[in-house]
Amino acid sequence: MAAAHEHLADSADDAPIPFRQAVDALRAARLRPEIEIDPTPAPKRLAPYAYALEAAVVERGSGPDGEDRDLADGRLVVLHNPAGDDTWQGTFRVVTLARAELEPEMGADPLLPEVSWSWLTGALDARGVRYGAPSGTVTRAGSHYFGGLAAREPATQIEIRASWTPAEGAGGVPELAVHLAAWCDLLCQVAGLPPATLDMTPRGGIVPLPQRRGAQPR
Repeated sequence: MAAAHEHLADSADDAPIPFRQAVDALRAARLRPEIEIDPTPAPKRLAPYAYALEAAVVERGSGPDGEDRDLADGRLVVLHNPAGDDTWQGTFRVVTLARAELEPEMGADPLLPEVSWSWLTGALDARGVRYGAPSGTVTRAGSHYFGGLAAREPATQIEIRASWTPAEGAGGVPELAVHLAAWCDLLCQVAGLPPATLDMTPRGGIVPLPQRRGAQPR
């Protein structure tokens, strides 16, 4: 497992201590080696304080010319309102996006939305994440190519958008490292990678996704 990169930017000095400690905890996450993660600009209007990361599941050297390929990618945003938020039912909120390309037959499965949501809740439960007020959407879209692009195979994309309220621990600080690790598990799941367990047995009700094509080269 790789650490959640040491070059994560420090949070603002004037941010509340619980927020700074929560962001610092992201550095402690131990992630699968297929994960590449970096800080990214956070939205400024959703909460008084926010921090964002983007990540990709990368298949090394699997492109036609030996380049790396992204199998899935996404974004995780941590929001904090010290005054609390009635909708969140807490002072923190985790907002995520995960997306990947699937085989068309997989995308045509009528149970895909329900199964995809179970990948998220299963990833959280498998890590023992304490959270509440989950909500989200699962979107699938198919692409067919014509004319000069007719040689390309049809493609199906899945996009999982979700948010939840992390349980706060000592000093009002949630354990965000485990939330990040669970979200990265979800990214690996939609990328078609097997669970990172020795017995390869799915945990928390997660249904494995058959191996599929990678996304576009990096």
